[in-house]
Amino acid sequence: MTAALRRIGAALLATAMALATAGCAAQSGGTEGTIALLLPDAKTARYETFDRPYFEERVAELGDFRVLYSNADQDAAKQQQQAEAALTGGAGVLVLDPVDANAAVSIVREANAQGVPVISYDRLVAGGDLAYYVSFDNEKVGQLQAAALTEALAGVEPEMEQRGILMVNGSPTDSNAALFKSGAQEVIDDAGLTVLSSFDTPEWSPDLAQEWVAGQVAQYGDRIAAVYAANDATAGGAVAALRAGNVTPFPIVTGQDAELTAIQRILTGDQFMTVYKAIRPQAERAADVAVALLRGDEVSAPLEIEGTPTTLLDPVAVTVDNIADTVVADGFWTIEDICTPDYAAACERAGLG
Repeated sequence: MTAALRRIGAALLATAMALATAGCAAQSGGTEGTIALLLPDAKTARYETFDRPYFEERVAELGDFRVLYSNADQDAAKQQQQAEAALTGGAGVLVLDPVDANAAVSIVREANAQGVPVISYDRLVAGGDLAYYVSFDNEKVGQLQAAALTEALAGVEPEMEQRGILMVNGSPTDSNAALFKSGAQEVIDDAGLTVLSSFDTPEWSPDLAQEWVAGQVAQYGDRIAAVYAANDATAGGAVAALRAGNVTPFPIVTGQDAELTAIQRILTGDQFMTVYKAIRPQAERAADVAVALLRGDEVSAPLEIEGTPTTLLDPVAVTVDNIADTVVADGFWTIEDICTPDYAAACERAGLG
């Protein structure tokens, strides 16, 4: 045997051993089964900070299960590969928060073909045979954002004839973003406010939101009375552009997800509000359903959406007046988290201490 053939044989043997080991890892270890948690991105802080640990913690409480975790980094093709790897790795249930609601249909179909149920988490996949859907009332999210915005603008209504709103919406591939936008638009229309311009932010990118708002500042300047930002990441981009453009008076800015930086911006007046979604009950409900499905138990739901058993949780608007009663009271953030030295004076003004 030549040296080249010996090297090839050794490589094939090593590959076979690796595959055998991987197969054993997927099927052994004394677990009751394997659950795949597929989250869409790391730009939105909540996923790594809250959703994943809450989900894994609850699964561990329920039994001896293995969680295969993947984050797609806003890449639908990557999420498809991660789902296929999870199925190959022995996942008996997929908990899927899709990067692209339409593209993820192929993940659901592939899982269904293998008899693996799929839970649509936070965002509803746009088709396929879903076993369950758990999220928040997403139209209400948009309504809360726009209601806070319109109420804040009520005091400057005489000046609003020549002024208006910029709408920084979410990603066009996110099924929830369309619901946020719809809910907000309804309230804005009812209030008779003018939308100067609107933008659907690819991949929820703060940088793209900042770039777009900067362009609008160059065009509209001090005519910008408010910015409807669909989440806190895009709100951060909007605030940066507004500050750089020295827009006066500083516009009302909305957000969502109650990110720590957003709470701190609310304290300093750079952001008017955010929407707090109690992620622990959402993640725990998804974990409960995943374990029940893996065990072959029946699951119940308070309602159905497009034929899918569904749990929708209630979102809550957060302003400077109720930080203590919402995110702090729930332990989502502590006073120590929020009131770092840079924000000590703002916290004192808000009665946080």
